[in-house]
Amino acid sequence: MLQRFPVIVGPTAGGKSALALDLAQAMKRGGLGIGEIVTADSMQVYRGMDIGTAKPTADERRGIAHHLIDIVDPRESFSVDQWRRLAEEAIRDIRARGRRPIVVGGSHLFVKALLEGLFEGPRADPALRRDMDSVPQVELRRRLESVDAAAAARIHANDRRRTVRALEVHALTGRPISEHQEQWDRGQARADAVLVGLIWSTAATNSRINARVREMVERGLVEEAHALWQKGSLGPQAREALGYKQLIDAFEGRCTVDEAVERIKIETRRLAKNQRTWLRRLRTIPGSIWVEVDALPQDSWRQVVIERILAALVQAGPPVSEGSSR
Repeated sequence: MLQRFPVIVGPTAGGKSALALDLAQAMKRGGLGIGEIVTADSMQVYRGMDIGTAKPTADERRGIAHHLIDIVDPRESFSVDQWRRLAEEAIRDIRARGRRPIVVGGSHLFVKALLEGLFEGPRADPALRRDMDSVPQVELRRRLESVDAAAAARIHANDRRRTVRALEVHALTGRPISEHQEQWDRGQARADAVLVGLIWSTAATNSRINARVREMVERGLVEEAHALWQKGSLGPQAREALGYKQLIDAFEGRCTVDEAVERIKIETRRLAKNQRTWLRRLRTIPGSIWVEVDALPQDSWRQVVIERILAALVQAGPPVSEGSSR
């Protein structure tokens, strides 16, 4: 019998971590094995970046094992391919010990790579990248819009790393990166995973984001970011993390701390909008479960979702479609 495991996705501040923890305990009570959480988050991998990445504290983890948290020094870079290989190792290890993995996180590219494999683009070209190093971001953006409007629509105007990569793929292959990704989108999802998507309305998501940012500031986000910045602990990739990037601007005199906090809220809401685009693409995966959380009782929505997940986990063989609209 194929042992299936849940993969939980949804917008930032959408309650994914709390759901995963409740699910782990429910699986144990229901005889489906002890759950261990595999985190699919591009910034929770970094040690010391705790508050700003919404990393669960030791108390919040409730004694449930978490994997792929605190595994990289924030001075180092970390790729989706590295995460995918480590996630596969963690999943195999968890299963070998008779337990069941629960994958959860907001980095939807990581999740998509786990479910459908990784888009294997050409290797980075150092000469091309050196040529682009001195080009202003506005000009790089103009070039991308001229050769790959679809990619430009998905990539934030200030995201230099992804802009450079899209231009590089076009230069090396003669085809837009969006075309390569469309082919990747048509790939087959793995049969041992049950994708669970949480859908929140824009208004509810924005409200939850604003509340989360306020809570992070109250818990010491500014102090955490300042300590890391002051020690020079943040490498080029970690410095771009949402929350830290805006506060670094304040520390370096480009805005005030209050202005940085407001920018964090704005950029997090923008991230949630981009995540909705990713989620729509993930909804094409057969057998996935999608739940409109706003339509459920807010004091018990996690229990409703857990019941659907548990029912899907006991099914044998390939996933059977169980959309929230049914």
